[in-house]
Amino acid sequence: MQNIYQQGLDKNAANYTPLTPLTFIARTAYVYPERTAVIHGQRRYSWLETFSRARRLASALSALGIGEGDTVAAMLNNTPEMVECHFGVPVTGAVLNTLNTRLDAETIAFMLDHGEAKVLITDREYSPTVKKALAAVQRPIMVIDVDDSEYSGPGERLGSQEYEAFIAAGSPDFPWRGPNDEWDAISLNYTSGTTGNPKGVVYHHRGAYLNSMSNIISWGMPPHSVYLWTLPMFHCNGWCFVWTMAANAGTNVCLRRVDPKLIFDAIRAHGVTHYCGAPIVHSLMANSPAELRAGITQKVCGLIAAAPPPAAVIEAMANIGVDLTHVYGLTETYGPAAVCAKHGHWAELPLAQQVDLNGRQGVRYHAQEAITVLEPTTMEPVPWDHETMGEIMFRGNLVMKGYLKNAKATEESFAGGWYHTGDLAVMHPDGYVKIKDRSKDVIISGGENISSIEVEDVLYKHPAVIAAAVVATPDATWGEVPCAFLELRDGATASEQEVIDFCRQHMARFKVPKRVIFGSLPKTSTGKIQKFILRDRAKSSAAIE
Repeated sequence: MQNIYQQGLDKNAANYTPLTPLTFIARTAYVYPERTAVIHGQRRYSWLETFSRARRLASALSALGIGEGDTVAAMLNNTPEMVECHFGVPVTGAVLNTLNTRLDAETIAFMLDHGEAKVLITDREYSPTVKKALAAVQRPIMVIDVDDSEYSGPGERLGSQEYEAFIAAGSPDFPWRGPNDEWDAISLNYTSGTTGNPKGVVYHHRGAYLNSMSNIISWGMPPHSVYLWTLPMFHCNGWCFVWTMAANAGTNVCLRRVDPKLIFDAIRAHGVTHYCGAPIVHSLMANSPAELRAGITQKVCGLIAAAPPPAAVIEAMANIGVDLTHVYGLTETYGPAAVCAKHGHWAELPLAQQVDLNGRQGVRYHAQEAITVLEPTTMEPVPWDHETMGEIMFRGNLVMKGYLKNAKATEESFAGGWYHTGDLAVMHPDGYVKIKDRSKDVIISGGENISSIEVEDVLYKHPAVIAAAVVATPDATWGEVPCAFLELRDGATASEQEVIDFCRQHMARFKVPKRVIFGSLPKTSTGKIQKFILRDRAKSSAAIE
């Protein structure tokens, strides 16, 4: 028997358009052309101006031959130029690769090479790192310099053109078209892998669209919210909030660097209503002098990810009018794909109980199909007893396309029809997920992923070291930090400071171990280091709890 709903009801140009967040800015510029889109120091741009600048960028890139399948990299702070890149690059058909400004030259070089970037848009603040990275890449990359009016520090121009001159040559009438297929790539984000080089996580237009909308729904953002950029836009495209704010027709308040005074000044001056950040941001705010925090009268909503906030931070933030919501996700899930959805009666409970409830990783985002905890070998659900551990897994539209040029890692991460996070957790009786440990050798410090194995590789290069193991240890400021356990060669000596100084010469500063412990390392009969014993010594799980 024929299905009547499959007869004469096909997709066509009138009833189907591929989903893309690029439509958000076009709509907002049309409906609210004069509303303020971006505030950055003394600079102000309306939504129509921001849209026009993004179109000029797209036009200028197209004139260079940039189009479908190309990569445009950006080494930028939270500035208007970074906002424009999120729209002007993908509308050409190209893919935006936002680079972590805290990384070292070697890692940046790998990303530029692996992602096959044809153009690099970079702030001159990072010229020392970028210059070294470009020298290591064995092919030409066109460099466009951003000379931000809010930056007066050192740094040279490396490119043939400055950003403002570059977009001035483009047309504000560049045709604004979405992708042919919503599965087309929109951005490339690198994450620390557990072994070897970082992995390139590829996002599609569909996922970016849905998570941008889900941010609004899951957080309950009202229209025209004022959003402060404490979260770097290079982290998962700012957890998709660059596109979210265009859909919201809100205002982006840019911040080049995280500083408590700048944060509170911006909240007061611009009427900020929303912001996101790692635990370190909230800790800095909570522990700021009272005079910095005074005078905030509006309700401010904050999203916090990574480690759940301690009770003292929740209490301090509540006292200054900030309502915190805990979210959970990974680079592979477009940033937050789960939220600790609050219930009204929680507010009536004792503070300690509120902290326990609000510190869980929670339930799925609106646009995500599922988050669950499964036994990773059998793929069977664990009981909802808040005791039996399994691995957190995601499925749905808020999961990456896969890893660029790494079919094996992609296949492994999607085994059994779920994305495997590597985080070990329990299910509470109310269906909320709670992390207990990490199966991957990844330390999340201040919102940055640090590969334990990458740090170990550097430590093994030290002439005194014969064995090394790196695990997480709790830290009041950063949530967790690397702790190195080292076994030295017979007759060799080394101090903690010497090892730390050695590491600083070979990696980004945020990856350097904050503690170094010397002694014999526990091993199996086959010589494998027993990291679970070291995690217990370092109280690794306490950093997650």
